[in-house]
Amino acid sequence: MNTLILYGIPNCDTVKKARAWLAERDATVQFHDFKKQGVPHDALDQWLQSAGWHKLLNRQGATWRKLDADAQAAVTDAASARALMLAQPSVIKRPVVRWPGGAITVGFDAADWQARLS
Repeated sequence: MNTLILYGIPNCDTVKKARAWLAERDATVQFHDFKKQGVPHDALDQWLQSAGWHKLLNRQGATWRKLDADAQAAVTDAASARALMLAQPSVIKRPVVRWPGGAITVGFDAADWQARLS
């Protein structure tokens, strides 16, 4: 686990910003595109365990807002959140990063990332 893996969607503004930020620092990054490659089940389980489903579920995004009220109300625990994330990968908060060593972060935080790269 020595490779930094950034998971997300290429046209997401936060993912674009994160990728540019990492490129400016010459970080070696493997990009995993949810749209083309899907959400890896084992990785999702690790993210849910590490970050928790509340943090991983993007309730502010367009995908969540487009869901009907019943679909939103059905997300009540990690299992129901996982099922939704597999069916609708765009509902995952982005980017998710697996850092060398295995740590998981969700979202872009330049100060935290700088400390992790140092």
